[in-house]
Amino acid sequence: MYAIIETGGKQEKVSVGDVLTIERIPNKKDVTLSHVLLVCDGEKVEVGKPYVKGAKVSAQVLAQERGPKLIAFTYRRRKSSRRIHGHRQELTRIKITEISS
Repeated sequence: MYAIIETGGKQEKVSVGDVLTIERIPNKKDVTLSHVLLVCDGEKVEVGKPYVKGAKVSAQVLAQERGPKLIAFTYRRRKSSRRIHGHRQELTRIKITEISS
């Protein structure tokens, strides 16, 4: 059984036991993701319009992390113009515990 969920503007294919890194979720022990786009259990496939009604994915929060440091460097030649921006994304690592439809 697997499901396709939407979180943080991205879509992920998940099944029970998967560990994945998603955009930050506030500090909680357990999370219920209700933006389920598709649920498949071997023979039956449910596709939502846009979400499957009544479908939920339960997950356990493992850790709150930060992603790699990204540098955005803007440079204009012969203008003495340089600008450096850094960014580090806040992330949450979760483990999928249950898929219900």
